[in-house]
Amino acid sequence: MSDKTIWVLADDRAGNNSQSLGVAEASGFETEIKPIRYTKWVKLPNCLRGASTIGIDKSSVERLKPPFPDFAVAAGRRAAPVLRWLKKQSGGKTKIIQIMFAGNFGIKDFDLIVLPEHDGCKQMRPNILRVVGAPHRITPERLKSEREKWADTFKDLPAPKIALIVGGATKDKPFTPAMAQELADRAVAFSKAVGGGSFLVTTSRRTGAEQEKILRETLPDPKYFYGWGDTQNENPYFGFLACADYILVTGDSVSMCSEACAANAPVFIYAPQGSVGKKHALLHRQLYDGGYAQPLDGAVNVKEHKPLNAAQVVADEIKRRF
Repeated sequence: MSDKTIWVLADDRAGNNSQSLGVAEASGFETEIKPIRYTKWVKLPNCLRGASTIGIDKSSVERLKPPFPDFAVAAGRRAAPVLRWLKKQSGGKTKIIQIMFAGNFGIKDFDLIVLPEHDGCKQMRPNILRVVGAPHRITPERLKSEREKWADTFKDLPAPKIALIVGGATKDKPFTPAMAQELADRAVAFSKAVGGGSFLVTTSRRTGAEQEKILRETLPDPKYFYGWGDTQNENPYFGFLACADYILVTGDSVSMCSEACAANAPVFIYAPQGSVGKKHALLHRQLYDGGYAQPLDGAVNVKEHKPLNAAQVVADEIKRRF
């Protein structure tokens, strides 16, 4: 453990927190999580909030007391003014790392801005670092631990084990029953192409009840199916990533695609034309071009890939710069 310290400003969005925590953990610095809760004033544009605590509640401010850390990291637009305020309060001691573009206002204040390539931001500045995918918390050590934890649970399922990680509808794009049927059919065809085996399936709150029913009924037994809302069993998501021989993932989630590509198994992304927006389509192209994944389109060309770990890339850059 390093003698340097880092604060993670953790808000109400799990995806933001996973990215920030991934960077903090990859750094090896002593990490402290600082929960922040927003008020209605967070909706103000950052140019009005400035370098301030406007937009977070009093209890959140109380948690941000000296001694200040060597580094602080947060993700998303809403936390950016608080990062800038921290740097000001520390007299410049605290280096601040902003994940995702938070606008041009105060851009020079950030010591490092982490921009996922698929966001398409064209800014060119010395404090900007571009990465493929999103930072996450999947490491070789965690995969090893999860493999040991879940191996007995899946031991009676025949190989190869095929993880099917299912997201669903987004704000702009639906996940229809017809798409669920197409996904299931492609997954079955894939399993036949690689010699059968068994499925490890997990769905999300965005999948939909009818869509989940189609997947349950179409995917053959034996399988391990963890449906959304299952309160009787522990979520095996990380165990799936660790134990699968192949990973099939829907392309609607940047985090799911990035985490799937952090595992050792070959990754295949289900994203029919028109099913995802421009940013997701750009991410998929980058993953294909980088050799991290392939489209789930009927062709099975199994290739090894190096694990995708944007969090480690960021952590290494922090150490190099500071």
